[in-house]
Amino acid sequence: MPMVRSQSPVFPAASFGKPQNTLGIVTISFNQARFLTECIESVTVNDRHRLRYVIVDPGSTDGSRQIIEKYRKRFSAIILEPDQGPADGLNKGFAVCDADVYGYLNSDDRFRPGALHWVLDYFDAHPQTDVLLGAIAMIDEKGRESPRKRTQDQPFDLRKYAIAACNVFQQGTFFRREAFQRTQGFNVKSKTAWDSELVIDMALSGSHFDYTNKVLGDFRLYPQSITGSQRLWRGYLEDREYLRRKICDAGVPPYTPLQAKLVKFAHKFDPVRHLSYFLAS
Repeated sequence: MPMVRSQSPVFPAASFGKPQNTLGIVTISFNQARFLTECIESVTVNDRHRLRYVIVDPGSTDGSRQIIEKYRKRFSAIILEPDQGPADGLNKGFAVCDADVYGYLNSDDRFRPGALHWVLDYFDAHPQTDVLLGAIAMIDEKGRESPRKRTQDQPFDLRKYAIAACNVFQQGTFFRREAFQRTQGFNVKSKTAWDSELVIDMALSGSHFDYTNKVLGDFRLYPQSITGSQRLWRGYLEDREYLRRKICDAGVPPYTPLQAKLVKFAHKFDPVRHLSYFLAS
């Protein structure tokens, strides 16, 4: 099926002498109709002229296409064509998304009210920031929130990530277009860790990272989801090993086995990290 593009109305920008970045969001959608409306509704900013929203659907058959059509005016581009999986869909989406700052959202997740406006303000005020890593909340199938949030580890440490002692959460990750363009995009061969690999590639390219404990997005965890079902667990382990080798091949010195055990133990039981999970807001 061919690509369909729909132009959103453009509103005049108000200029107050400060940078006015635009924000591009890509949603990948596949047979998640029961969550899709909530996802789309969460992608809002106060100044609509600053938002570019792209949705990619490779062939849903559960009513998702009808929902996308209902919200046609919300999107700057709609891509309805087969792809090679989520990473390929994201690459297609970003290829047609002309914005200064990027983020992306799975069709069963959602952004927090006001989060995207806050992200735009942050990038406006911090021109040195290439990548922003924010906190997320865990929600269930019905949208009920866990009291224990998740904050991204500060700083993002490639050496620790190689041994699974550093976390990255896609729903709270935003980055400048230039940082994305310094990478090869999302790895189409990855079936479970395309989001983490992009952050790794941006770190290896020298991007400047900032962090916030503000909750920017909600990650939906339920029995049918990839994470909840663990149906791709073997693929996840393979992807983790690939990323470990990639980091080492880039010249990041690995921990010794004893060091790795101590670092993972310290990360698992770090009281500051766990306290931040409850304090994030």
